[in-house]
Amino acid sequence: QVPLVESGGGLVQAGGSLRLSCAASGRTFSSYGMGWFRQAPGKEREFVAAIRWSVGSTYYADSVKGRFTISGDVPRNAVYLQMNHLKPVGTAVYYCAADLKDSSILEFPAGYGRWGQGTQVTVVS
Repeated sequence: QVPLVESGGGLVQAGGSLRLSCAASGRTFSSYGMGWFRQAPGKEREFVAAIRWSVGSTYYADSVKGRFTISGDVPRNAVYLQMNHLKPVGTAVYYCAADLKDSSILEFPAGYGRWGQGTQVTVVS
């Protein structure tokens, strides 16, 4: 399988911004869309945002609406997450994922068939 590789995580103060990137390493593959999830210590992986390539539709968790923006590069199977006005509660490992089956459940991990290894985002107050 062609792996997904995230980058752009780091340490930031509350109110600051980070831009996460995710792209296929090496040979590209086809997907119907991509998404971002995050997982804090001791918590389940939760949906953050997703984008569907065919219509350019974007979806966001209520907790990040108005602060995060997802965008993508279809030929490269790359997806980006611009995160503004970050909060300490956003501290987590952020994962990107690819929808390989035109899933109707993009807000759930089961809707994706390929995942990256994650990148740590730490927001300090």
